[in-house]
Amino acid sequence: MADVVEDVKTTKIQSGVLKDVLAVVKIGIVNSNLITTFTGLWLALHFTGKGFLSNLHIVFFALVGSALVIAGSCALNNFIDRDIDHLMERTKSRPTVSGSVEPKRVLWFGVLLVAIGTFSLLMTTVTAAIIGLIGMVTYVFLYTMWSKRSNTLNTVIGSISGAVPPVIGWTAVDDGFHIVPVILFLLMFLWQPPHFLALAMKRCEEYRAAGIPMLPVVHGFAMTKRQIVIWIVALLPLPFYLFSLGVPFLVIATLLNVGWLALGLAGFKMKDDMKWAKWMFIYSLNYLTILFVTMVIVTID
Repeated sequence: MADVVEDVKTTKIQSGVLKDVLAVVKIGIVNSNLITTFTGLWLALHFTGKGFLSNLHIVFFALVGSALVIAGSCALNNFIDRDIDHLMERTKSRPTVSGSVEPKRVLWFGVLLVAIGTFSLLMTTVTAAIIGLIGMVTYVFLYTMWSKRSNTLNTVIGSISGAVPPVIGWTAVDDGFHIVPVILFLLMFLWQPPHFLALAMKRCEEYRAAGIPMLPVVHGFAMTKRQIVIWIVALLPLPFYLFSLGVPFLVIATLLNVGWLALGLAGFKMKDDMKWAKWMFIYSLNYLTILFVTMVIVTID
């Protein structure tokens, strides 16, 4: 009986440790970025005429490397933000806030993940590894340590790091210049401000309490709505640069863009800003998933 009780305690401890690790690396962010990384990699194989099964080693090192660099960057973000995370509802239960994990362990864990991830990317191409490090530096230093706490451009600066995963995937296969990874980068870069500004509206008072100068905190909801619509408008022409993916993709991508723009414009008439921000946030998540999955589907031979 005592052995059974001990086994239950051990299982609970292991479960708790795993939960803390997944929270520290922000597994949701890692998973979503792997979708875009895989899409970039898949399209590179498609456009260069290389087989998927014959390049499984590149697929493995690219996805593992990207996942580890992103996870390590998120862990470093958790370490840096531990002094303000307790002020926000969505971050106050993080292990670095609750004390279930020592901050120094999170720091070195993050550094280790980035190092191993970079080595993994080096097993594909040097370019992929460099781009991975650029994403890490932008997220950890330019966004987390600097702009997030100092100015409203933090969302734009943070968008650079969020836009590199599909480029990592592409350059892991082909490190030469091609218009497709450029457009993938721009799609991700332009998608992020309306996505995160909608979230910032939802969490406006939490950001205000934490002293984070998000756009809705500093300039209000009216300005934020205008900025969101401008960023969505900028997305409209991009799918047409991917005309080689075919008419079905162009139709789906355009419908997604027009639908998002229509919802964005509706925000100027809606009285419930929080409800509108919630709809915009949910739409943005579905937009990204559908868009990138469509790119893969239309190129399956």
